[in-house]
Order: sequence, then C-alpha cells, then structure tokens
Amino acid sequence: MSAISITKNNFQEVISSKQPVLIDFWAPWCMPCKMFAPVVEEVAQENAGQVAVGKINIDEEPELAAQFGVMSIPTLILMKSGRPVASTVGAQPKAAVQRMIDSL
Repeated sequence: MSAISITKNNFQEVISSKQPVLIDFWAPWCMPCKMFAPVVEEVAQENAGQVAVGKINIDEEPELAAQFGVMSIPTLILMKSGRPVASTVGAQPKAAVQRMIDSL
C-alpha cells in the first residue's frame, strides 16, 4: 500500500484509524522532501497492515502544518490513537524511520 494524501477533509478519518499513522509533512519545492519520498513509499509498502502512511503537502494544508508546529520539512510525525507519539525532522535513513515505527 502506498502513502495516502491527507487533507483537512480526510484528516480526522485517517488519524482515527485503529492502526498507527505515520505522517510525512512535505512540499513539492523541497529538495530533501523529494529525495526522502522513495523512503516514505518503501516504509508504507513494507509496513502495510501495521501502519498507515500519509503525506501532507504543507502548501496545500498550512492549517494542518501549523496544528502540529511544523517549522521545517520534511517532518515525520507518528500518531497512535489520534495523538503524536514520535517525530523527526529532516530526511532520515529508512532504518531510522523503521526504528521509530518499531518503537510502538
């Protein structure tokens, strides 16, 4: 399963999922975000059924970025039961993202 696009219209539905949700805050002009995108997709596919992975374009959804205090991108926030439980800023190695998920 690939990462889903999250907007303010589907945000509540996505984070109220029974499974944890990993959210990638990004923008199309962000070079580190572009370099990190394949890692996010791989993590989404390899953790399908265990963790939902979503992407929020901060240019299109500035309210959601502000709600989570996103100041730099890419930012990953891991949500469980509708609440943030872990986060990281900057492009990360796939192993680091997986460790964040495995820590649940």
